[in-house]
Amino acid sequence: MTTVRTLLAVVALQSWHTTHMDVTNAFLYGDLTEKVSAAGFILSQNKYTLDLLKEFGMYQVKPLSLPMDTHLKLTPDKGDLLPDPTPYQRLLGKLIYLTITRPDICFTVQLLSQYMHQPTTVHMQAAKRLLRYLSGTHTQGIFLASTSGAHLTAYCDSDWASCPVTRRSTTGFCIFLGQSQISWKAKKQPVVARSSAEAEYRAMALTTCEVTWLTALLKDLGLQHLPPTTLNCDNQAALAIVANPVLHERTKHVEVDCHYIRDQVKAGTIIPQHVTSSD
Repeated sequence: MTTVRTLLAVVALQSWHTTHMDVTNAFLYGDLTEKVSAAGFILSQNKYTLDLLKEFGMYQVKPLSLPMDTHLKLTPDKGDLLPDPTPYQRLLGKLIYLTITRPDICFTVQLLSQYMHQPTTVHMQAAKRLLRYLSGTHTQGIFLASTSGAHLTAYCDSDWASCPVTRRSTTGFCIFLGQSQISWKAKKQPVVARSSAEAEYRAMALTTCEVTWLTALLKDLGLQHLPPTTLNCDNQAALAIVANPVLHERTKHVEVDCHYIRDQVKAGTIIPQHVTSSD
C-alpha cells in the first residue's frame, strides 16, 4: 500500500488525471467516499471505520483522546485467556487494514498483534480502548497535497527496550513526499539493543532502507532529480556514529548491515539531521 499512497501523492503533486486503479487484493468494488478539493485530496477509510465500530458495539461510546494507555505494559500473562480468540483475531485483522490510512494507530496495532495467538481479557480491553479512540477520530485521514515541493523528508525514533518480555526496542518512522505522508511503520527490532544509541541507529538504518526504495520508486514515476533526503533523528549519539567513522570501534556489537546508512550518507542519498524530542 505504500506504493499506492506514493502513486496517489505524485498524482496530486503533478496534477495528473487518474481514471482507474484496480486493487485486486482486498475490499473490491467499494464506494468512493473521499472528499476532493483543489489543494489535494484526503485518503481515508471513514465508512470502513464506522462499520467496524458498529460491528463491535463501540459506535456510540465516549471517545478517548489517546489510542492506548501510556502506562499500560502488555504481557502474554496479564488477564485471563479468552475462551475463543476468534473475535480478537478478527478485530485485529481489520485494524491492521485500517493502518493503511491511520499512522496514529500503527504502534498500538503492532503491539496488540503480538498477542493474536493467545489473547487475554486485558488485550481485548486494550483493543476496545483503541476503538473508543477511533470513534472520536473516524473522520481523520491522510492529506495528499498538490502544492508542495518534490522532496522526501523522513523522521525516525525508537522506544528502547520497550518490550517487557524480550527487552527488544521498537522502531518507528514516517516519510513525507513534500507535505504528503506516504510511508510509516512501527516494528519491533529483531535483536536486543545494548544502548539507546544502538536502538536509534537501527531505526535510522531501517528508515534509510525505506528511503532508498522510495527514491527508486519515485524515479520510476518520473521524479528523476530528487534532492538528498533529510533524515531527522533526536539522538545525538546515533548521529555521531553516522558522521564519525572513528566511532566504529565502539560499535562493533552492532551488526554490519546497520552500517548501510553510512554508505548512503557518503553517496549523498540522505542527510542526517537532529530534531529535538519535543518536536
